[in-house]
Amino acid sequence: MRDPDDVLRDGLLTIGRFARLCRLSVKQLRHYDDTGLLPPARVDPATGYRYYAPGQARDALTVALLRELDVPLPVIAATLASAEPERARLLRAERDRVAERITRDRARLELLERLADGGGLPGYEITLGREPRRRLAVVRAVAGPGELAERIGGSVGRLLAALDGTPWRPPLWGLFPLDLADGMRIAVGAQSAEEADALPDGLEREVLPGGPTVETVHHGPYTQLPLAYHALMAAVHERGLRPLAPVREAYLVGPGEAPAEEWTTRLVVRVEERTEETA
Repeated sequence: MRDPDDVLRDGLLTIGRFARLCRLSVKQLRHYDDTGLLPPARVDPATGYRYYAPGQARDALTVALLRELDVPLPVIAATLASAEPERARLLRAERDRVAERITRDRARLELLERLADGGGLPGYEITLGREPRRRLAVVRAVAGPGELAERIGGSVGRLLAALDGTPWRPPLWGLFPLDLADGMRIAVGAQSAEEADALPDGLEREVLPGGPTVETVHHGPYTQLPLAYHALMAAVHERGLRPLAPVREAYLVGPGEAPAEEWTTRLVVRVEERTEETA
């Protein structure tokens, strides 16, 4: 008696032959059936053997190719179920997600290279200072930790467009919560040259209280700012101080003004001394 995985019945391929044809394993085909991604053309009710139609080979080969590219199963399922141009849109969206992941990985690689080349965490000069009260015209956005660069860039564009014709004093300021999390509210703003109450359409007022601060200056691309924050926040806690939101970034030299390695960002955290109630 021949193994049922080696026979061809009613024009259908057994799971073994179909797996070899499509360069998939039998285990993978069973998993794709269980998840509804690639069900067989027929299942023998008596034996439970799965049989596949030759016409399913194209979909199976597509699954194999996309899995080789680490495309998630839900995206593959949606792609198989879609016709053009929706299928192309789904694949382009997945391409964009991969590109974003590569960008994040490249930033992590640069951080690790800087740490390795410097023999450890780079040194930052931490200073105690005092910030005046500032009234900013801001635009706001909601972002996750991996979306900051995109959201900040978009917010700068919106801010400058809204300020067109309105005098303002450099630098631009970025305002962030102490904890980075999904759905956090951020803002980008500028100080108006005139302290008028009325603001151009699209802008909101943000008043930053003055007071004692701990600050440092970062030279380099924004992707390496976590190094500066590490040094800054360590200094805040080592001094027994309590950081107060929002964290402030002053963009002294930025894109369009110098190469990325020469960008200059001032990081400022307003602080207060810890007490038993605030510790």
